[in-house]
Amino acid sequence: MTDRAPTAPPAARGIPTARNVDHIAFTVPDLEAAVAFFTEVLGGELVYREGPLSRDDDWMAERLDVHPRATAVIAMIRLGPTCNVELFQYTSPGRRTEAPRNDDVGGHHLAIAVDDIEAATDYLARQPGVEILGGPETIEAGPIAGNRWTYFRTPVGITMELLSIPDGTLPYERGTAARRYAGESGGWAARR
Repeated sequence: MTDRAPTAPPAARGIPTARNVDHIAFTVPDLEAAVAFFTEVLGGELVYREGPLSRDDDWMAERLDVHPRATAVIAMIRLGPTCNVELFQYTSPGRRTEAPRNDDVGGHHLAIAVDDIEAATDYLARQPGVEILGGPETIEAGPIAGNRWTYFRTPVGITMELLSIPDGTLPYERGTAARRYAGESGGWAARR
């Protein structure tokens, strides 16, 4: 018999008990305009509003990394079957009001999958304050070859993307069982 130390089980990866992404959040310059855009233009559903929220102690700085005397108003929007978007409008001393560019640390965008990227781009191009950044492009090579996409800027300064995932197999799918959630055809507004 060999004296061997018991082997420890492999360490689990990830956050214990995590089950899904609940929401993403954006800070916006005008909550009313952002709620209108997300509901009226994108077809989201207002879930709730909250605030104004403020504190007389250091809670805002310690918990949210904002000025301790910041005031926030919040709205939660449901986009489609799986995405919640929390919108914050802060009022605080010394806050920056310019949105980060995509190449800035903290830069970001939200991508919406569509069946017909031309129709979706044309629709958004007709909306007040929406800026289409270049128009639809097709990815010619690489792990997602065949995808079509375009970026656009919203009236409240958030950069977003439309993308159209082609039917069939994407090149990356040949080497892994991992799949992106592709959604359902027909649009989320039609299912309400």
